[in-house]
Amino acid sequence: MTIRRIAVYCGSAPGNDPVFAEAAVALVREMASRKIDLVYGGGRLGLMGLIADTMLEAGGEVHGVIPAALVDKEVAHLGLTELHQVAGMHERKARMTQLCDAFVCLPGGIGTLDELFEAWTWNALGYHAKPFCLLNVNGFWNGLDSFMDHVSASGFLSPARRAQLLVADTPAQAIDRLDEAAANATQGMVW
Repeated sequence: MTIRRIAVYCGSAPGNDPVFAEAAVALVREMASRKIDLVYGGGRLGLMGLIADTMLEAGGEVHGVIPAALVDKEVAHLGLTELHQVAGMHERKARMTQLCDAFVCLPGGIGTLDELFEAWTWNALGYHAKPFCLLNVNGFWNGLDSFMDHVSASGFLSPARRAQLLVADTPAQAIDRLDEAAANATQGMVW
């Protein structure tokens, strides 16, 4: 499988450390250099807007997906290659999954976590076989990574499912890990 589009989950806020924005720009530039297009949440604020603008500046395609109720709150980005307006969050996540070949999580809040866990659950249940990776900017995801080890050690997450959560420290490493995981992916449930 060749990854042609990556869905990037990230905050509609910029966060309080400039390193988050730097990592977002670096990820999208790495994607553009590999001719990988962007799928994201369709907003123009925070890290979301930054990744869209960076990809457009780099000449790549940007496919946004935004619920109608968030068009005004997240201020929908109207300069995208394609903007899908959907009824709600379930449709947003489903459409983003349809449009992409893999997922990367930049720093973000509960929306980012919701998107990650739904993509992971759908993968584990065999609804798709698309890999996902946390871009661990300045250790942002260390606590979650450790917690998932705890969940697995407590018997609620099999080693096979735990291994699905990829973690990378750099954009290049994230895309390389996604490429490898996509090449080895098989459709079906992961117990």
